[in-house]
Amino acid sequence: MDPLDIMTNIEKVTPYFQAIFSADAQEVIGYEVLGRFQLENGDVKSLGSFFRDDTVPGEYQLEVDKVIINKALTYYTEQDCTLRLFFNQNADLLLEDQGESLLELFLSYVPKGLKLENIVIEIDEHSSKEGEEYLQNLFNYYRTYGIQLSVANIGDTGANMDRIGRLNPNILKVNLEILRQSHEVAAHQDILHSLSILSRKIGAALMYENMEASFQLQYAWRNGGRFYQGYYLHKPGRAFININHAKKMLVEKFQQFIRYEKRKLQAIHQFTGMLQTRLHPLLLKGHNLEDYDDWLHSIAEELNNISFRMYICDENGFQLSPNLLRDNGKWKADSQYRGKNWSWRPYFLEHIMKMSMEKKGILSDLYSDIETGESVRTYSCLITKNRFLYVDISYEYLYENQDLL
Repeated sequence: MDPLDIMTNIEKVTPYFQAIFSADAQEVIGYEVLGRFQLENGDVKSLGSFFRDDTVPGEYQLEVDKVIINKALTYYTEQDCTLRLFFNQNADLLLEDQGESLLELFLSYVPKGLKLENIVIEIDEHSSKEGEEYLQNLFNYYRTYGIQLSVANIGDTGANMDRIGRLNPNILKVNLEILRQSHEVAAHQDILHSLSILSRKIGAALMYENMEASFQLQYAWRNGGRFYQGYYLHKPGRAFININHAKKMLVEKFQQFIRYEKRKLQAIHQFTGMLQTRLHPLLLKGHNLEDYDDWLHSIAEELNNISFRMYICDENGFQLSPNLLRDNGKWKADSQYRGKNWSWRPYFLEHIMKMSMEKKGILSDLYSDIETGESVRTYSCLITKNRFLYVDISYEYLYENQDLL
């Protein structure tokens, strides 16, 4: 669309509203304001490309944005709405006047009933890295008025965790679009998992956008998503919708997800119990051993159809045995790993303490093995006071027992 056509027909610019839903109440908690342009034939066209085009003069974008915000806030206050409104902003344009004109615009609607704590400013994670310090100061200033910050487009090409932490947003907005693609999905899921941990650490709510299918909703639900948005739940429209628009569907979906997760947890519990039962007689024989090499082979034979690698560590994470590896159905010892230390691995020492105190084995979560690149789990258990057995479960076995994946 020609920018001049938009500017000469700026009265045809109008806001559309896309609902945002909460996981806890399954209700609409707010709307993202999106720019649309009314065509002659009655159709509407998104203004997304207009705002993303670097060749469009900044003053054009600011003028169109002002029209969208004014119309959105007029409708919002006329409806006596108390939900949140999310406004996308270009960080570079925002910094041209230190955000003053935008703030003045919002303040002009306070006498009409607008509460600034219901305003959320949304910026792109990849924008304005050069003005990062000014951006931090600007949003600290906005927060004094109650305005919140959302950082968007996280997860599409990775994210700068340090930068996000410094901005200290109220909401992290994660793009789910890549989950519809077949390539790089595993790596992307790892990034999203890291973001869910980051959001908890910095006290930000995690919001998933571009949701277009049930499996994306399930992924968002499983990975700490508090807010959801996408065509699967609601397509943008001119007007606000009933707060319970998707409540029935979300409740039903959540119940399905809960049943599925319970089945997986039960399978993990049963599998862990089976391993403990099978290994118990052999673990008793390992209590007073100094050399564990032959004993490890007896463990390998017992778990031949389950494991592809096993080894023994002391309480500080130093490996006491070689790696016992299954190769073409036969177990071979690789002594180069003897003496290696694994205490740097996430949760390693935490699991050591837990096994020592509770005298129970632990099955790890699913992770990508550094050497094979395959999805695996590790079962670990106490042999004696300061000796621990680690059994890596093969992907083949996990695949045959889908509830363990």
